Amino acid sequence: MLLKKALRDPRLLVVLLMGFSSGLPLLLIGSTLKAWLTEQGMDLKTIGFFSLVGLPYTWKFAWSPIMDRFAPWPGRRRGWLLVSQSGLMISLVMLSFLNARTQLPLVAASAFVVAFFSATQDIVVDAYRREVLPDEELGLGSSLYVLGYRVAMLTAGAGSLLFADHVPWTQVYWIMSAFMLVGVGTTWLCPEPVLQEQMPRSLREAVVGPLLEFFARKGVWTVLAFILLYKIGESMATDMFSPFFLTIGFTKTQIATVAKFFGFWATISGGLVGGALIVRLGSYTALWIFGILQGLAILLFAVLAQVGLSLPMLATAIACENFTSGMATTAYVAFMAAQTNRRFTATQYALLSSLMGVPRILFGAATGVMAEALGWSGFFVACYFLTLPGLLVLLKLRPALQEREVA
Repeated sequence: MLLKKALRDPRLLVVLLMGFSSGLPLLLIGSTLKAWLTEQGMDLKTIGFFSLVGLPYTWKFAWSPIMDRFAPWPGRRRGWLLVSQSGLMISLVMLSFLNARTQLPLVAASAFVVAFFSATQDIVVDAYRREVLPDEELGLGSSLYVLGYRVAMLTAGAGSLLFADHVPWTQVYWIMSAFMLVGVGTTWLCPEPVLQEQMPRSLREAVVGPLLEFFARKGVWTVLAFILLYKIGESMATDMFSPFFLTIGFTKTQIATVAKFFGFWATISGGLVGGALIVRLGSYTALWIFGILQGLAILLFAVLAQVGLSLPMLATAIACENFTSGMATTAYVAFMAAQTNRRFTATQYALLSSLMGVPRILFGAATGVMAEALGWSGFFVACYFLTLPGLLVLLKLRPALQEREVA
């Protein structure tokens, strides 16, 4: 039903396709790149530290005011989208020319550039979604955005692994670069959002205005703590999935067909179910239930580490994790979008989503060390316990969330 509505509503269809464009680069410098490095014989510590190439995701708020203040042709949102998408295609092609064994520093530098343009694209896509949808459609829009995002992750994850069984990794990145044309085509055809509020009149206002407005709110530090902690355990666990699967003996084809394709449908179902349940349950209840289920699903990978090479157990763990993650991510994204002021959408959403990326980048750098020290079972149990602080913070947000829902 949600997909039919998206196909009938051009705004929702654009949100869906922009979700695909946003999701594609993430795994290409994440688990897919780590699978490439694993095949090249890199140790787990080196692979874990490659999470640091994603630092631009945590700092994108630093240049997001430029996207609020200036409007390059053909518009404030569409112009910056074309700039970032062109940069992504070029930097992915640059990465494809490199040899991971002999040019590791250049591989890291190129992946960092990909992350920069990907983070820039995310700034504008998030702002576009917030500006083109009314508050009551943010939950629906978020579920469709997550759907497109997950389709892209399937393409960059399972698709890359399948291609890598038949062609060199360098050609895989050429192919992935071509998929960015989906985003470019969507940007050319979509309308520019109508700005109801006045644009910032200076760069200083674009920098200072959103911060003053946001930090003047009551309970702002609780909101920031929640965004920082809600997905930390899940992010750290998923960051090491590819090395984990390869280390215990699964082939790339098995990972692609079971862990990616099978998990994909679970994620799609989770996102769509999550979008529908948010409307029925409200934001607070949805975040609470989805967060608990998301944490419990991580424990299945500790069981898989004990069981070993079992395709049924792999399928079960992946299905549960992807379904619960799809629900939790939909509620999480809708929560962040609702916290922004439409006049400063790009800057405020970039600030919030940058915080979302901090655990994945900084704590992700320690995942390899943790896996070596604790073993795979101990690592996933530790990730489960890291999901609990976010739920405790959510308790403090209950009055504010329920008051907004009543209003």
